[in-house]
Amino acid sequence: MVSKEVIVQGINIRYQNLNTEDYICLTDIAKAKNPQHSGIVLSHWLRNYSTIQYLGLWETLNNPNFNVTEFGNIKNNSGENSFVLTAQEWIEKTNAIGIVSRSGRYGGTYAHRDIAFKFASWISVEFELYLIKEFQRLKVREQQALEWSTKRELAKVNYRIHTDAIKENIVPTLTEEQLKYVYADEADLLNVALKYP
Repeated sequence: MVSKEVIVQGINIRYQNLNTEDYICLTDIAKAKNPQHSGIVLSHWLRNYSTIQYLGLWETLNNPNFNVTEFGNIKNNSGENSFVLTAQEWIEKTNAIGIVSRSGRYGGTYAHRDIAFKFASWISVEFELYLIKEFQRLKVREQQALEWSTKRELAKVNYRIHTDAIKENIVPTLTEEQLKYVYADEADLLNVALKYP
């Protein structure tokens, strides 16, 4: 899985696309609060009753295999002084899909953008707003690149269809050199048509 990055207030925050959805690295976001102990910051957030409520509601709306019974047990214990919950425990006990956790050198805890933005607001309202703005800016740029690529592919396909039609229907008295110019003129026409719909 390929990670991309956004930079928010000097912090590199990775994100990935999982099943057509954007997942943002909570481990990286937590560095805005405490760069050396991002795991502790994340576990403190997971202990909150309001966090558990939010995660449970998100999973209920988006995950047909969510373990509602185990969620009820976790929710009842959350907020107590002795309550501790890691992202991995949340995932395993409730069959959650909104948070994914990977260990290793390039690992981390990632969450669906809805959840990641909620976590960022817990870190700092200012940080949340900068993260949202930066993420939106990158998504617009990705969309523009995708549109350009799609138009380019469409032009290639149309060019091929058009040149094949010319080959089949053109007067066969043209030389090879003359055919090159005919194809080039038709390709220019197609490019203009695709550029200005």
